[in-house]
Formats: sequence, structure tokens, C-alpha cells
Amino acid sequence: MIFINPKTDYAFKKIFGSSESKEILISFLNALIYEGNPTIEDLEIINPNLPPKLEGLKDSYLDVKAKLSDGTLVIIEMQVLNVQSFGKRVLYNAAKTYAFQLEAAQGYRLLKPVIALTITDFEMFPKSPEFISRFVFKEVNKNFTYPENNLDLVFVELPKFTKGQEELETLADKWIYFMKNARSLTSVPETMDSIPEIHEAFNIANQASLSREEVEDLDRREQFIYDQQGAILKAVQDGIEQGIEQGREQGIEQGREQGIEQGREQGMREKAIAIARQLLSQLDNATIAQVTGLSVEDVQNLRSTNS
Repeated sequence: MIFINPKTDYAFKKIFGSSESKEILISFLNALIYEGNPTIEDLEIINPNLPPKLEGLKDSYLDVKAKLSDGTLVIIEMQVLNVQSFGKRVLYNAAKTYAFQLEAAQGYRLLKPVIALTITDFEMFPKSPEFISRFVFKEVNKNFTYPENNLDLVFVELPKFTKGQEELETLADKWIYFMKNARSLTSVPETMDSIPEIHEAFNIANQASLSREEVEDLDRREQFIYDQQGAILKAVQDGIEQGIEQGREQGIEQGREQGIEQGREQGMREKAIAIARQLLSQLDNATIAQVTGLSVEDVQNLRSTNS
């Protein structure tokens, strides 16, 4: 068997956000948010319809949204590219979802909690060894939780998860292993096949169930992701090396340190510009600016020089 890569946006929504994904999503959320406890018993997947066709990158930033039985809203996003200001985008989307619950003149008492579950194919918190991190509002000195703690940010960093099949113990372990390794598997691991929801997720991910057009579109998307990851790494490395060289030319340690920092900043900007160029033919200036962290003016200048 060949399985599609659940880390690609379309595949992620097909597995977790389509009309037949309800039980899969309940198991997935209970595993990653509630430590495998059956806290969520029911939910409604919001807008479960898949895009009819993958065209370029117009649907590259799909997420899955669900409403729990108590009204809590959950946003689930899979992010493979470490674009500039991504952490701010997560917070913005959670805050926007929280605020947009109310219609004009409705009272704040109607607001329901929002949980943003973000799975990343890169490290967001390099100083922490944990692969699941959870953030809520806390008092700085006494560390007690804010009484109306209605925004909850949960991050799963796939590169930090290094367990093999024989080491999988918890439901979270098995779901994260599925997310990280399904593409490279040729059969369903025995330790995971006994869980009905994971078994069904593998069925949906089975490439044999897709049309030839879907497979070709997914292959193109996966190649684009690999290309962009390579461009990001090269831009950052080039920037750091150039910064180190500038520091050496100054001939002092301070210059070297400043050069490294300048190089990092330059590398991040070059990374953002490289991604923006790839998106010029697919997205408008405002959307590209939001995704990359560049200004709208920067994007317009890129568009002018590429025309």
C-alpha cells in the first residue's frame, strides 16, 4: 500500500475534516488535547466539504474547524513551512475566531472558548524538548490561570517526536506517528491497526482510493513543499555565512556576533522573499504579505520586478 502524506494541506483536510471524519477527529483531538481521555464525545465539523480541485496554492492554508458539544470551537492546522511571523498568525487566527462569534449587540456572556491546535513540521520552541506544548493565560508572578481563560494554544512539533513503532504507548504517540510517518509506510502497523479511528484514517489515506488527478495534484504539492523547505534552509544558511564574513572583515568579536545576527535576519528575509515569489501567480498581495510577514509594498515591488 501507498499512503498519501497527511502533512500536505489537502490530505490533512481529507483525513480529518471531511464529512466521514467525525470519529477520526474526535479520537485525534482527545489524544492531543486531553491526553487520550474521552473528554470529547461529540462534535460538528464546520464546512466539511473538500475543495473540488487543487489548483496551484489557492487552498494551501486550509485548516479544519470543529464545534464541540459544549460550544467550544477548535481550529486544527497543519503547517509545513516555517514562514515569518507564523506564531503571530496562530494567535491572530485564534483571537479572530473568538471575537467573530458575536453578532452586533450580543453580550460577551455568549462567547465560547477557542482551542487552536497547530501541528508543525518544524521546531517552534527549540529550548523545550517536549513535542506537545500548551499555552494559556497565566498570572506572571503567582502562575495562576486567568479566570476567563478562553484561548488555548496547543502545538505539536513533529521533528521532536522520535519514537519508533515499538515505543508507541499512548494514543497521542500513535496519532503523531501517523502524521509523521504515514507517507513512508507500506502497511498499517499492527500496534495502531487495533484502534478503529486510526485504521479508518489509513483507509482514507490509502492512495488507491484516490483518482489519478488527485494523486498528481498531491504529488505536485508535496514537491513544492520540499522545494520551499530547501529554499528556506539555503536562504538562512547563506545569510548566516554572509553575516559571519562581514563580522570577520571587521576583525573584532563584536563584529562577528553582530554579523551572525544580521545574517540570520537577512536569511529570514530572503526566505520570505523566496516564498513570496513562488506565490505571486497564485495569491493576491495582501494574502502573500500575511503568509510571509513581508509588507504589502514589498510584495508589490516583487510583483513589479517579476512582471
